[in-house]
Amino acid sequence: MVRKAFRLAQEERPGPCHLELPEDVAEMETEGEPLAIEEIKKKAADSASIDKAVSLIKNSKNPLIIAGNGVLRQNASQELKELSEKAGIMVLETQMGKGSMDNRHPNSLFSIGINGFDFHQCAIQKADLIIALGYNVVELEPAIWNTKKDKKIIHFDAVSNDRNEHYVPVLEVLGDLKDSLFRIMQKIGNNEKKSIDYFQNVKKEIIKNHSKYETGYEFPMKPQRIFSDLRKALGEKDIVIADVGMNKIWAARQYKTYAPNTCLIDNALCSMGISVPGAIAAKLVFPDRKVVSINGDGGFMMNSQEVETAIRLGQDIVIVIFNNSKYGMIEWKQLKNKGKSHGNDFSNPDFVKYAESFGAKGYRIKKAEEFLPMLKQALGNNTVSIIDVPIDDSENMSLVRELKQNICP
Repeated sequence: MVRKAFRLAQEERPGPCHLELPEDVAEMETEGEPLAIEEIKKKAADSASIDKAVSLIKNSKNPLIIAGNGVLRQNASQELKELSEKAGIMVLETQMGKGSMDNRHPNSLFSIGINGFDFHQCAIQKADLIIALGYNVVELEPAIWNTKKDKKIIHFDAVSNDRNEHYVPVLEVLGDLKDSLFRIMQKIGNNEKKSIDYFQNVKKEIIKNHSKYETGYEFPMKPQRIFSDLRKALGEKDIVIADVGMNKIWAARQYKTYAPNTCLIDNALCSMGISVPGAIAAKLVFPDRKVVSINGDGGFMMNSQEVETAIRLGQDIVIVIFNNSKYGMIEWKQLKNKGKSHGNDFSNPDFVKYAESFGAKGYRIKKAEEFLPMLKQALGNNTVSIIDVPIDDSENMSLVRELKQNICP
């Protein structure tokens, strides 16, 4: 069972395994020897499914790639880029697939922000073929983007996906994603690029929308300005960890990624409080990279004791707190669905003094133009730094009202 646990932890989809022993069994002595380590072999998709996928892509007029977390797990970003370029297909990332495609690439449609109607839905509506790469239904509920159940879907991954009435692929290409994409690319000619004019028009609208308030001086701060300043302060491979809450939505929409696994968003279990321990883990894996933890005040207080862990480990992470003294995403959903908020307000400690009580550095923003220089200063500290940022949460509902308009080009 120990050997099985290690094998399952390493296979696709990888992750922790829990092995529990009854107390009487745990107390027993044994002379057993560990079983030999098994090599985890990657499986290749069969040739027939590769050929059928090529045929479906060639016969489509407006294909669209949705890149999920499997692209990152299987290190298939380079193959994704090459296929996108050769076939002329735009790439849309899920929140958990963020970083699959360099957002500076002309074929990048960035990543999905609001799971409901946002600009990405315009592109999906236009597509006559969805090429789902390393996608899991928990990343973006298919009922949201395939409401009419009429989308033709190819599912590429190492494993089969869960199906429901809104996600019934016409073809599954099951095998190592890097290998599958490379073989698809070899069979698609250079002269078969698709027309992406409509998708490029969608991209122009996204850029126009995302650029609002990026350089504004409004205070409390607009989330657009915060993520614009974050991008200016961080390098290509520095890491941002977003907690669960409205900060996650804004991170997905606004923060542009240039390399894989540089903006991590939990959109599966959606566990509040993930950001600070996630940042600690990221710093352990990549000690030479800058790591920034993005939190709502509610999410931060759920695991703020882990600041002590980061201090004890001698880490230099930066924690940014979106401070509005409420559970912003819960209020946002209540206002959207019921028109009123209930039970979301709370009070916060003095985050500067709270940081100092751990031995960390504490900062409080008093005007928008302070954030970028203060962030750069914090990134240069050789310890944990916490930045308290009063946030304009009215932008949450403003975004909803804006997206209710006719936003598709």
